[in-house]
Amino acid sequence: MRLKQFAIMASALALAACAAGPDYAAPATPSAAAGKFVAANSDAVQPLAPVPADWWRLYNDPVLNGLIADALKANTDVRASVARLARARAALSEVKVDRLPQVGANASVTRGRETGSTDAMTSFDGRLDVAYELDLFGRVSRNVEAARGDVGAAEGDADAVRVAIVAETARAYADAASAAERLAVATRIVELLGQSEQITKRRVEIGETTRLDTARIAALKNQRQAEIPAIAAERDSALFRLAMLTGRAPAELPQTAGARDLSLRINQPIPVGDGAQLLSRRPDIRAAERRLAAATARIGVATAELYPTISLGASVGSAAGNIGNLFSNPIGFLLGPLISWSFTDHERARARVKGAEAGADEALAEFDGAILRSLQETETALSVYANSLRRLEALKAARDQAAVAANIVRAQQREGEVDSLALLDAERTFAEAEADLADMNGRLSTAQIDLFRALGGGWGA
Repeated sequence: MRLKQFAIMASALALAACAAGPDYAAPATPSAAAGKFVAANSDAVQPLAPVPADWWRLYNDPVLNGLIADALKANTDVRASVARLARARAALSEVKVDRLPQVGANASVTRGRETGSTDAMTSFDGRLDVAYELDLFGRVSRNVEAARGDVGAAEGDADAVRVAIVAETARAYADAASAAERLAVATRIVELLGQSEQITKRRVEIGETTRLDTARIAALKNQRQAEIPAIAAERDSALFRLAMLTGRAPAELPQTAGARDLSLRINQPIPVGDGAQLLSRRPDIRAAERRLAAATARIGVATAELYPTISLGASVGSAAGNIGNLFSNPIGFLLGPLISWSFTDHERARARVKGAEAGADEALAEFDGAILRSLQETETALSVYANSLRRLEALKAARDQAAVAANIVRAQQREGEVDSLALLDAERTFAEAEADLADMNGRLSTAQIDLFRALGGGWGA
């Protein structure tokens, strides 16, 4: 009868073991998130073309390629993320050990005297212990599953850091190039205003205008001259940032990193794919999904604590009065199961289960948030890029018309057909249009890089 009761109890425990925590299933991709992007409605993008892993090569700039390769190797944030991944893998290796038998050796020497005796006695003991946990309720396997989820999350985090560092390196390089272009434009404007100032001075000398006109042109020239140091400081700041991103001190940055004097730009439609490709590509979504898997597995770990821990143990040993007889004396052994069950502490265990369930709910919310955030960032970047192109075209047209007007007024001013106020207004309009266009070229570079970062482009150098 007792044997039958034991069999019934063992069967019940086995059934309970199968139910220790929920089995993980990855959330399905929302259908509304898998299609074409809402803002991918311009000729500037290719909605169906996949995003290349090494997207920065589309700029066809060997210097940029080299800087990004340096950043992926030496950037401190990348190195830290790789170290965190190594730590997660080490933790996985540690919990995997619980699947193996645990072997331990013990040896001791004691010396003592019995009551009433004057002779001291020495005893030598040696023992080999082996224990193996029967993972009937999934504690060990769920722990391994959770650790694997942690490794996957760390891999996603490391990939996300690489995506960010690639984008920031490209941005710093683009900012330096944009600043160099703006410096050239500002210098050219100052030179043109200097020419107008000289013409006005000659007209003052022959009595065709007054010194007030010369002062107005000179003031406008000085205003534009004052902008040059600020732009130079922006360029230096971008180069210093580029040095840091590539793991260098500012003095170690190669001169080629600051040689470009035209804004960085891809003059072809940008491949963007669709929502389904985005969700499978973005490393932050992969990391969030793996955290959800780990959190789900930890429900099983907590649930397994409601049931007993059952191990098979064996111990082999010998004792002797001197070390020479330790291995010649009879060897004793013990073999049997070991059951550990804190059944009086179920309230604490149930609280842990509830905490693990709450952790899984939190991870699910973060996963859903990662999806929504990726879509929002991508749609925003697409809209900003498309509208930046439209603004750039409008500024080009405005600059061209301002240049035509300024040339006409300069010719009329030389012939004495217009006064200096008309020249001043034409010069100011042209200077502002030229500066706005140069600034917009830089903004367009930033918009392109922001789009690639939102798309989760890769880092394969």
